[in-house]
Amino acid sequence: MRLDKYITQVTDFSRKEVKRLLHADEVTVNGVPERDPGRKVGEQDDISLQGMPLEMPRTRYLMLYKPEGVVCSNDDPVHPTVLALLELPRVERLNICGRLDVDTTGLVLLTDDGQWAHRVASPNHKTGKVYHVTTADPIPSRAVQQFAEGLMLNGERERTKPAELEILSEHEARVCLHEGRYHQVKRMFAAIGNRVEALHREQIGAIVLDEMLDPGEYRELTDDEIASI
Repeated sequence: MRLDKYITQVTDFSRKEVKRLLHADEVTVNGVPERDPGRKVGEQDDISLQGMPLEMPRTRYLMLYKPEGVVCSNDDPVHPTVLALLELPRVERLNICGRLDVDTTGLVLLTDDGQWAHRVASPNHKTGKVYHVTTADPIPSRAVQQFAEGLMLNGERERTKPAELEILSEHEARVCLHEGRYHQVKRMFAAIGNRVEALHREQIGAIVLDEMLDPGEYRELTDDEIASI
């Protein structure tokens, strides 16, 4: 890898700023000042910036408890974003896996591993997403079969893929989806003449929202959780 690219990936400096640091002899490779931004470096090299050793950051995998009123976006002119909740460097490099609506709470996964993020989001990998739903009207027992058979949503040409619906009480249910259409849970309940009043994602695949997390809090995924995707 080029030296300038390595430094920009490890730090928040731009290529232009890195070039300035190189010319000021602020960068050393194996103890020797280096001014060539195209110098090839690898894991065997000891690279320091302003006397501090640099290490390529490890890949990050996080779960976040998204609160209501926060958007799953890198930037938003109106609402705070999930990235603003993270007290971490280079948050702009994280992929938001499986976005939630501004009024939906619950599990959001974030990573800078692009392939892993794709597996989370891609319907081809059949990663189920589980939601707890509170509705305005009572949920009829026939809804279980309707969700299993697939529903025709307003504006769509194809029925939804089979979804599992578990009725928990008159106004509460748990839904497992294997696809991610726009506002899908809300639109599915609208298709059977009901309205979602509260929506909370509990689980993605085998990864369950940690009950020790409060809204706005996050933690790193365990090795087993990462491998489950």
